[in-house]
Amino acid sequence: MKKEDVKYDCRYFQGHIPCKPNKLHDVQCDDCTHYDKVETKILFIKLGAIGDVIRTTPLLTKYKEKYPNCHFTWITLSPQVLPKDKVDVVYKWDATSLYILENEQFDIAINLDKDKEACMLLSNVIAKEKFGFTWKDNHINTATEKAEHKLITGLFDHISKKNTKNYLEEIFEICHFEFNKEEYMINLNESLSEKWKAKFEKLANGKTIIGLNTGCGLRWKTRLWPKEYWVELIKDLEKQGYFCLLMGGPDEDEMNNHYAKQTKATYLGTFSLEEFISITDNTDIIVTPVSMMMHIALALKKQLMLFHNIFNVHEFELYGRGIIIEPTSGCDCYFGNSCSREKRCMYDISVQDVLSNIADLNKNLKK
Repeated sequence: MKKEDVKYDCRYFQGHIPCKPNKLHDVQCDDCTHYDKVETKILFIKLGAIGDVIRTTPLLTKYKEKYPNCHFTWITLSPQVLPKDKVDVVYKWDATSLYILENEQFDIAINLDKDKEACMLLSNVIAKEKFGFTWKDNHINTATEKAEHKLITGLFDHISKKNTKNYLEEIFEICHFEFNKEEYMINLNESLSEKWKAKFEKLANGKTIIGLNTGCGLRWKTRLWPKEYWVELIKDLEKQGYFCLLMGGPDEDEMNNHYAKQTKATYLGTFSLEEFISITDNTDIIVTPVSMMMHIALALKKQLMLFHNIFNVHEFELYGRGIIIEPTSGCDCYFGNSCSREKRCMYDISVQDVLSNIADLNKNLKK
C-alpha cells in the first residue's frame, strides 16, 4: 500500500489509526468492499442547552434525505445526547476542537446558536455554504437572509410575542428547508433502558407510569407549579391507580424528597443524564414545566403534558403527542425569572385541569 492508494474520503477513515473494517476484517483500501465514499461533509454548530441540542436533531433526517452519502460533524457542549449511529464525529467544545474545525474543510456548515463564540466559529470555518448565524462587522449577523426572522425575534420581545412559527419550522427555514414533522433523535442506552424496564415491572406492577418532573432548575423559577398543588395532584393520581414517579435533577432533589414524604410517590434520586434518559424511556406519561424534559420525552415518543407560561406558546411542536396547559389569566413576565404579581400566574393552573388532561393522555396510550 502507498499513501496514494488510501481512501481518504471513506466514511471509515480515522485519520491516523486503523479503520473499523481493517480491525474487523483485516482488509485495506485496495481490497476493501466496505468503502463508503463521503460526498458531502456537513458541520453542525449547536452548543446550547441539552434540550436545544435534542430539538435540532430533526435536521439530520432532512440533510440525509437530500445528501444520502453525507458525513455529519457536530460540535456541542452536550455530546452525550446526540444519536451515535446518526452523527459521524462529535466534538465537545474546547480549544482542541476549535483548532481542528477551523482547519478542516466542509461543504456545508450550520450554526443555530446566537452566542458570540458560535457565530465566530461559523465565520472562521471553511465551508462552501453557510447557514444560520455568523459574525460580521463586529456583531452577530446572518449567513443567509433566511435567518433574519429568527435573529429579529430574538432581539425584540414585542416582535417575538407575535411569532407564530414553532422552533422546528424556524430552524428548517434557516437551512432553506420546509419542516415536515421530522422526528427528534436521542442517544438511548438500550441495555440500560432494559435494566430499568425490569425494575419498573416490579415497582409499578402493571400500573400506568407517570413521570412527574416537578422543578425547573434555577433559571426559570416563574415556571414552578405550587408545592401544595403537586401534593394534591399526586394523591389524586394515586387514588386513580397511577404509579407516580418523581423526577428531576440535583436542583429538585430536596423538593422531590418532600413530595415523596407527603405522598406515596416513588422517588429514586438523581442520576446521570444517560440514566435519566433510560428511566424516562420506561414511563408512559410525562408531566413537566421544564423544556429539557419536554425534549427528552418527545424524542422518546412519550405522551406529554407541558406547563407553560413565560414563553411564546407557538414555539413548541409536540407532534400530536402532547398537551400544553397554561394559566387562565395569562402571564406578565415574558422570558422573566421574577413575577410582578402578588400571586404567581401558575396558581391559575388547577389540579383538576391537570387531572382531566392526564386522563386524555392516558386514553391516547390505548389507541
